[in-house]
Amino acid sequence: MFRFENPEFLYLFIAIPFVIVLYIYLNVKKRNDVKRLGFLPTIKRMMPELSLKRSYLKFWLIFAALCAGIFMITRPQFGTKVENVEKEGIELVIAIDVSNSMLARDVGPDRLTRAKQILSRLIDIRKNDKVALVVFAGEAYVQMPMTGDTQSAKIFLNSIDTNIVPVQGTAIGDAINLSLNSFSSDTDVDKAIILITDAEDHEGNAYEVAKQAADAGIMVNVIGIGSTEGSPIPESPNSDRFRSDEQGQIVVSKLNEQLAQEIAISGKGMYIQADNTNSAINALESELNELQSKTSSSLSYSEYDEKYIIFAWLMLALLLIEFFVYDKKNPIFKNIRLFK
Repeated sequence: MFRFENPEFLYLFIAIPFVIVLYIYLNVKKRNDVKRLGFLPTIKRMMPELSLKRSYLKFWLIFAALCAGIFMITRPQFGTKVENVEKEGIELVIAIDVSNSMLARDVGPDRLTRAKQILSRLIDIRKNDKVALVVFAGEAYVQMPMTGDTQSAKIFLNSIDTNIVPVQGTAIGDAINLSLNSFSSDTDVDKAIILITDAEDHEGNAYEVAKQAADAGIMVNVIGIGSTEGSPIPESPNSDRFRSDEQGQIVVSKLNEQLAQEIAISGKGMYIQADNTNSAINALESELNELQSKTSSSLSYSEYDEKYIIFAWLMLALLLIEFFVYDKKNPIFKNIRLFK
């Protein structure tokens, strides 16, 4: 996989033909000026140290350095970079509701997209934590197991949509139970669950499982996404048509705030209603900062590895060579005929 981090700088190559044309023009003009002084072969014999080929070489060295510099600032990247890093944090399982009701647009641009934005921002802030992702609707699945590689967590998070779980519903109890099983057996680090849902069409024993988590020392925090007034559910993310029931009435999805609060109380965590501000993130961050962290070592993968340094060294080498190439023949090396 290959890309340029700053591809807009590739437009600088448009100026390259103009640089060449300008050089040719100045060279021709210089040659014509010299001809006005007399017969060119005679003038060359009068200046035996002069080497036109050296001046040509110096130009092409600078030209190549300029091209290398353009490639450098575009920041070419490819491959995968793996690093072993030490981090001090907690273990965090994020369970995200992907039922169809999460397509409602009472929180912009829609509930699921806003949930992913909140969680992406939270992962950035909690970059020293180990993170696991669980998705749920009518069933719950582990989207990503516990890892210290938060960049991979964001990649997995971005791939989540409402089609990832085929069975519809809101099995919050199953999601919490699966989250509990996603933690490590390490007892020296605090652990927490973040559940983000509209809590609609609740199924199962969410209260009991949340209490089990609290009894095990794992608090369950709930982020309610949506509004209590509700919003129609689009048939698809970009559709202007809305889902209807068997009687043909448009289905309106509402945040079940009472249920979400009760789950948070049972899990000895906090409940926050998400909106279009960062208040939910700030409140949750303050809560998580109270937990005990632990230093751990893990592999970190970045999707792209920076390669601009290759072009930086190439540009430096070309400029150094150009610096040591004289316009005139060097008297020390005059008998070495690399340039005639």
